[in-house]
Amino acid sequence: MSLRSRLLRRHTVTKTNSATEENLRTMLGMLKYPVISDKATRLLELNKYTFMVDKRANKFTIKKIIEYIFDVDVINVNTLMTPRKKRTVGRFAGYQPQYKKAIITLKDGDSINLFPDM
Repeated sequence: MSLRSRLLRRHTVTKTNSATEENLRTMLGMLKYPVISDKATRLLELNKYTFMVDKRANKFTIKKIIEYIFDVDVINVNTLMTPRKKRTVGRFAGYQPQYKKAIITLKDGDSINLFPDM
């Protein structure tokens, strides 16, 4: 193998590693926070967890992010867009921001600790 081909191969390997790290950072930024509401706490008993995610996230990336961060097996991912709500402040009218919600079903025996040592 010539020196030129070794350098080119090394350059492409570092390029792909930095690209995957950048992609991973972008993907991790898509998961915003867990939802703590009445319905979400009822779903915890069924081993279902609810998270707010970025509007651009799809089910496949949400599944990969949850499996990577929490080291669990995801069985199913359901997503929904929250409806826009109109708000009025004085004489100004506008809308609340629209979010995407993901309900993740985990394998039996797996769990995510949302309330550490309370």
